[in-house]
Amino acid sequence: MSKMQKNGKAKKKAKTTSVEGSLTKDHAFHLLHQMLRIRRLEEKSAEMYSATKIRGFLHLYIGEEAVAVGAIESLKPEDNIVATYREHGHALIRGIPSKQIMAEMYGKLEGCSRGRGGSMHLFCKEKNFFGGNAIVGGGLPLAVGLGLASKMQGKDNITCCLFGEGAVAEGEFHESMNLAALWNLPVLFICENNLYAMGTALKLSESVTDITKKADAYDITAEAVDGMDVLAVEKATQKGIDYVRSGKGPYLLECRTYRFRAHSMFDPELYRTKEEVDEWKKKDPIDNFIKYLKVKKLITNKDTEQFKKEVEKEIQEAVDFAESGTLEPVEDLTKFVYSDSAQKDTSETEMVHQSVDSK
Repeated sequence: MSKMQKNGKAKKKAKTTSVEGSLTKDHAFHLLHQMLRIRRLEEKSAEMYSATKIRGFLHLYIGEEAVAVGAIESLKPEDNIVATYREHGHALIRGIPSKQIMAEMYGKLEGCSRGRGGSMHLFCKEKNFFGGNAIVGGGLPLAVGLGLASKMQGKDNITCCLFGEGAVAEGEFHESMNLAALWNLPVLFICENNLYAMGTALKLSESVTDITKKADAYDITAEAVDGMDVLAVEKATQKGIDYVRSGKGPYLLECRTYRFRAHSMFDPELYRTKEEVDEWKKKDPIDNFIKYLKVKKLITNKDTEQFKKEVEKEIQEAVDFAESGTLEPVEDLTKFVYSDSAQKDTSETEMVHQSVDSK
């Protein structure tokens, strides 16, 4: 007999998803192509950062590509996405052109946030991509707000909130989980657990390292999945989406993954060994997916080389686009600080003050 919660509901235990069923060649190619696009975008971003073309902070997603591809490909265009400051891959898979992403990191007007957001604040209203957020855990309450709005407006869309395991230590995580459950909101919480919140190992900051168990306190169904396996992530995400979209309330999916690069370009990586990183690289989501497809006789070396050429061309064109982009005029520095109407009201008020002062 299953253990019962105080409210009479059966306790929802975390499970681990395994991959079964058939995989078409077209879909396999699509998933691989998307992961390759993220990998090359990030590699080129690191190169441009080293050349001082990209300024500020830069957090690379290399090693975690299976999460973004497996999760976001399962969402509908009308669904909302809230991401972290390591969001280049999420934005790319959501459909924001690589040219706009690179231009944004260059600080150019042609960027998806007009060059004002940079690496950590990619945004696109048309794609329902609501950032990019530089604050750890900052996207969680925003996701709850979006979910509440969808419910109040009677919409059928859901909100997917991606966050790192470091956010679990923040109050926003618990507040957001509680409200999402209390109000039965259509929010899919996806924790990208890469084991290190900046430079602090999960085992040194959390007494309970199984993130799915955090959901028990809020009576939220949770599941864990191998975040290095794109097919497993896709299947687990679809399961969570179906659950949330059916009106059963929020859902927590923990994707256990690993970043191969430093936390940011300023990180000396003194908290982990090279041997540990090398061991995780054996689980590279791209390399292992290619091996899997070869075993299934769905791909050849010629296919992978062709994909890499296509991706290289796309990303180089993105760099060229950013290089030739436009820097915002200094005169526009205060633009968007207030809404256009507020800006107008402020200008009129200043004119009145100047008129009074002159009398």
